[in-house]
Amino acid sequence: VIADVSEIAAVGHRVLHGGKYYSESVIVNDDVKKVIRDCFPLGPLHNPANLIGIEACEDVLPAGTPQVAVFDTAFHQTMPAKAYTYALPYEISEKYDIRRYGFHGTSHKYVSAKGAKFAGLDINDSKIITCHLGNGSSIAAVMNGKSIDTTMGFTPLEGLLMGTRCGNIDPEVVTYIQEKEGLSASEMSKVMNKKSGMLGLSCLSSDCRDLSEAADGGNAKAKLTLKKLTYDITKFIGAYAAAMNGVDLIVFTGGIGENNSRI
Repeated sequence: VIADVSEIAAVGHRVLHGGKYYSESVIVNDDVKKVIRDCFPLGPLHNPANLIGIEACEDVLPAGTPQVAVFDTAFHQTMPAKAYTYALPYEISEKYDIRRYGFHGTSHKYVSAKGAKFAGLDINDSKIITCHLGNGSSIAAVMNGKSIDTTMGFTPLEGLLMGTRCGNIDPEVVTYIQEKEGLSASEMSKVMNKKSGMLGLSCLSSDCRDLSEAADGGNAKAKLTLKKLTYDITKFIGAYAAAMNGVDLIVFTGGIGENNSRI
């Protein structure tokens, strides 16, 4: 494709978590890398790998080649306080920057604009619900081109049932299971992030294609998993239609959103 790395003029990196610090894409420097590193606990599956990618490019490209970080959280920085605030003791939230950040921002921003254009809507005078459905899933309420709410929160664990993530649960379930199973905090996090969701509920697979095939074959757990997923999606669409006092357009994207007619 290219004869030499010197032909690369710049590199763009999709970075999961920018915390409260970035509401738009930024040129990578030491400060940006520090923020990405500081957000490791908030995005443990993604941010470390994102930083590895940036540093790998620094190693192989000529010095001074610009790199840009495009944060998944940036688009959702327009959420109002009533949407991003958790009802925890205020001083704790302030101390640890605990709030809802939202993710898949690059997708929600792109498909809402593309959907508006496709449907002949003015993005600046529109009520759009975007459903990014894949192994990780989130839904966003996009009003007049700005995100006003989204299903993922402090981390990508909140919201819908996903491939291996549990989505919304009663927080007391976490401490209850930890005590009963004798799990550490990191072990419990692994249960919720990597062993739950469609995989955990179906006892079969995290892949919606496998579950659709199994459901067609009569597998009861696969049927339940798909019914729960569609129920979760329906509830959030209804909630966001209410939050915006209407909806002009609903967009489905991602591996499931684009390809699974059952969903």
